[in-house]
Formats: sequence, structure tokens, C-alpha cells
Amino acid sequence: MISYKLSVQQASSHYIDVEMCIDAVASDALALQLPAWRPGRYELGNFAKNIKALKAFDESGKELLYAKETKDRWVFQTKGVKTVKVSYSYFTSEINAGSCYADDTQLYVNPVHLCMYVPERMQEKHVIELDVPANYKVAGSLQIEVHKLTAAHFDELADSPFMAGSRLQSDYYECGGVKFWLHFQGECKPDMERIKKDFVAFTETQLRFWGSIPVNEYHFLFQILPYKFYHGVEHQKSTVIALGPGYALNRGKTYEDFLGVSSHELFHTWNIKYIRPAEMLPYDFTKENYARTGYVYEGFTTYYGDLMLWASGVFTDEQYYDTLEERLLKHFHNYGRFNLSVAASSWDTWLDGYVPGAPYRKTSIYDEGNLVAFMLDVMIRKYSGGKHALSDVCRKLYTDYGKQNKGYSESDVISICEEMAGISLQSFFSDIVYGTQSYEPQLKACFDFVGLDMVKVPGVHPAERDFGFKTTEHGLIRKVSMVAPGSPAWDAGIGIGDDILSVNGYSLKNDLDEWLNYFAAEAVFLMVQSGGKLKEVELKKVQEQRYFDVIRLRAKTTLSPEEAQNAKNWQYGMSR
Repeated sequence: MISYKLSVQQASSHYIDVEMCIDAVASDALALQLPAWRPGRYELGNFAKNIKALKAFDESGKELLYAKETKDRWVFQTKGVKTVKVSYSYFTSEINAGSCYADDTQLYVNPVHLCMYVPERMQEKHVIELDVPANYKVAGSLQIEVHKLTAAHFDELADSPFMAGSRLQSDYYECGGVKFWLHFQGECKPDMERIKKDFVAFTETQLRFWGSIPVNEYHFLFQILPYKFYHGVEHQKSTVIALGPGYALNRGKTYEDFLGVSSHELFHTWNIKYIRPAEMLPYDFTKENYARTGYVYEGFTTYYGDLMLWASGVFTDEQYYDTLEERLLKHFHNYGRFNLSVAASSWDTWLDGYVPGAPYRKTSIYDEGNLVAFMLDVMIRKYSGGKHALSDVCRKLYTDYGKQNKGYSESDVISICEEMAGISLQSFFSDIVYGTQSYEPQLKACFDFVGLDMVKVPGVHPAERDFGFKTTEHGLIRKVSMVAPGSPAWDAGIGIGDDILSVNGYSLKNDLDEWLNYFAAEAVFLMVQSGGKLKEVELKKVQEQRYFDVIRLRAKTTLSPEEAQNAKNWQYGMSR
């Protein structure tokens, strides 16, 4: 058995102290490995950078010598040693849905960050003991006995976050004989009855979609923050969702985000936690697990996470169309779509993670993957005469791969989609999924099939619409966040990161739009700070040329009976 004891000696330091005990040591050298990444985030985490004061002792208290072989692998000299105790401290500086955090109100742990493991003993039982105040409650999917948590093996431990605190608010609902727990940490007053009503609706819809669920209980772990925040991470029997601000949890966009990310993460229970690409079965925690199928494990999930809310009646037509329009907007405003395909971008999450990275370089496995899923769903419906849909692809992946503990390949996905469609989809996959051809013609055709028109309308911001540059607030001025290639801003030499200080000699005070509209019929000169230098540039508007259009979905005024049936089947995720 491998055991750990976690404690916090000084809450304000945000260090978690770890004592690890390895019994039955039977070799002259003992290697300990710390994971380099965590499930649910397909980029290197380099958690070892947060470890300090590493020491090891034998059963008599004698300190052991060790050597560090890689950035996150240590080898201890253990000749004649039967038990090894390792101690170290782990720094927790940030709170999000995939981190660890310790202060005077809670202990929040993703074990994959700070629990070293013995590579050849990963299948043994792993136990965590918490040295926390007696009034702390513990929430998570591991077997819990007061302040003791048990995992059957290291993979379960690594994929099972937990929270401990005196102010945890918990409730549950039941669907399909399974308990779904709701745990809230942080300042908030969740409307539990409303939340449970909506969660029951989308959970039942997902259970009908899949036919069964591979877990006997599930835990939603909510880290509610006092400021605007949005992040979720999937796990085998749980999810951690960080959201804020807490005072707005029960209303407006914050509540919509709360529902959206919760439905998304629940769908992951099947799609990525059990239906996994061959490259990630089993996980190799020591290095990148490259895969080009991010459009499946994140794209399909993004698509159905939203669609399940619509199908269950939790989202109205307007709310669902709004979310889909956001995905379309991100796609068309991302010039990286001309450089890297969604499949290539999936591979490259391991290179630059989930941040925008170098401009114009890559796409999003969430946004582009969502649109790929939508197009596949509609094409399968169309070419099969309504007999099949993308839902059938998902269920076959679950039956033939997920339930068999077998990883799927890229070619498996393509062949199953073609089987359901009844035709070859090679051109779609080569051009759209693995290529950089425009999505627009296929998107329009697919929206037309379900009774919608996809239209582009002028944006309201003149900087974006007329001159081709986006900005964000930066004090009283504006900072450039994106420039459309070939636009007036591009030709004038404006770059990402530049500060816009004035328009035609008038200093900005959060009024860039107003000044650009005011001088719409005249020459426009901007004072720009770029790389610490000031320069004046002239913007020359190109007549009848627009940039960064807004994407709108509009229902057709009249639908044929067939189009109406297509629209209904699409909404409810059904084949005919």
C-alpha cells in the first residue's frame, strides 16, 4: 500500500505538506515519479516546479540519498531498507478547476499534482489521510471515511480531486438509480431546488442519449469564486467547476455558464473518461499523450453539452442559438483556421496549451470541434435518410470501445461515421478536419437542412467593422488584441499588443468607438504606442469592405414538413 498524509502548517504560505510512506521496499533503488500533466488538460503541467524541501528517510529515521534523474523523477538509495518515508511541500498559488489550493478556509487537492507514485506499483491501493480541523467536511468521488480517502490504484487517485472545508454546502439528486452530488465551496447561496430541477432535466436527457452510465455515483465539485471566472475539468466520477462571481450564481449569464459547463463536464463521463483515444489508454503521466482526435473528445462534448440543455428544455431556442453563434463567431474571427486544422491543433495542445499562443497559428478543439460535430451530425442524418445521426456514432464508440476498455483510432472514428452515413466522408475529413478549407459552404448547407439561415451582419464596433482591429480595455485607452490580415489596420502597421492613445489628436477616455464614428467621413489618424515607441498611423477605410462580421442564425419563415421534422430530430439528438 502507498499512503500519503496531507497537512497545512501555515495557511498564508499556501503550501501543502506531504508525507508519503512506501512499505515493502525490496530493491536497492526506489524511483518516485511525479506526473507531468493531468487528465482533462492535454498540455504539460510540470508540477515538480512547485515542490520544495524534499527529503526521505528509512524506518530507523536515517536520511536517504537520492538523485534527480529528470525534472519530475527522483531515485533514492534503498539498499537494505524496508520502509521509506518521503516528505516535501507543494506550493498552491492559484485556484481554478484543475489546481490545488490551501488557505485558512479549505484544502482543495487534485492528487495528480502533488502525489508521487512508484511506477511499478501503480496498481496497489493508495490512501490519503488529511490532517485538517475536525469540523472540515470532505467531498469527492474517492471512498471517504471522515478524513481518510482511499483509491483502488494510482490512476483512480490521479483522476479524483477532492475538497475539504468547514463551509461546504452539499445536496444531491437521483437519476437512473445513480446519486449525483452537488458540492459548493466558496461564498454563494445556491438555489438548490432550481439547480436540481435543471440538472435532473439535462442528466436524464444524457442518460437517455447513452442508454447507461458507467459510474455508480457522480460528484459535481464547485469552486465558487468572488470574481468572474469560468473553468471546468472532467474526471471519471466527478468534475471540478470553478465559476464566479458567487453573488451572481443564480442569475443571468453566470447561471447559463453554470449550466453549460456542468452539462459539458457530465457528457465527458462517457466521452474521454471511458471512450478514449488509443493514445491515452492507458495514460502515460511522464510525457505528452499526443492525439489528433481532440475534435472528438472536446468538440463532440462541446456540441452535445449545449445540445442536451436544449433538448431537455433547460435552454430555450434563443439560448441555444446564442451559444452556437458564439462558437461560429470564434471560428470566423480566428485566422489560425487558415494555418492549422482542428486535428493538427489537437496535437499541438501539448505544445502551447489552451492559451491563444502565437497569433494566426492554430484553431480550437472546442469551437472548431463543435462545428465539426454539428456538420457530421447533419450530414449523417441527410445521407442516411434520417436513419442515423452522430449520436449513433457516439453510442457505437461507447459500446465497442468504451465498455471494452479499448482505445479508438482516428480511422475508427472515420469508418464509424461513414458506416452511419452510408457514404464516403473522406473529402470532408481531409478538407475540413485534417485540412484548412473553409467551413462556410458546408455550414450553410447544414443549417439549411435544419431550417436555419446563417447570415453575416456588420459588427457594431467601427474599429472591428471598418478597420479590422479588435481591442480590449486597458485603463482609459485600448490595447489591440487582434488585427485582420489585409485590413486597413494591418496595412497601417498596427500590431497585436499596441496601445491606441488618441484619434485625430483627441486622447481616449474609453471612447474609441465614439471618436471613430465621429470621424467616419474624414481621414482617421491614430496615435499608437508600440514597443515603447510612439507613432502616428493613418487608417484608410476600404469602401464596401467589412471585417469581423457578427454571425446570426435565423429561423426560416416557412418550413416544409420534411425540414420541420429535420429540425425537431436535430434538437432532440434523435435519428428518425
